[in-house]
Amino acid sequence: MRELQTGVTRMKISEITVDNLINYLRLSTEELSEKELSEIKGFLDIAKKFIYSYTGLSSEECDNHEDFSICVYVLVQDMYDNRCFYVDKNNLNKVVEMILNMHRQNLI
Repeated sequence: MRELQTGVTRMKISEITVDNLINYLRLSTEELSEKELSEIKGFLDIAKKFIYSYTGLSSEECDNHEDFSICVYVLVQDMYDNRCFYVDKNNLNKVVEMILNMHRQNLI
């Protein structure tokens, strides 16, 4: 694992935890309700599934690309900020879109 300037640690997306996301979002675990913790876990699951679906790669294949961890953090932050349980493909962050497109297998 390598620490980036933003405080995000580059790692396999399967290694990203709710605690990692709480730190990235600058939240305090003690101040979060069970519902909010559950939402963040849901955002993490949705972000991973979106990456798998968008790229056509399996979870194991995605783990070979550390740059996907940045995508998870950005997608979760967007869902947390907007309190929505979906990723809007029409308004996808350009950095996330570029990273995912570099590895995309399902160019339909």
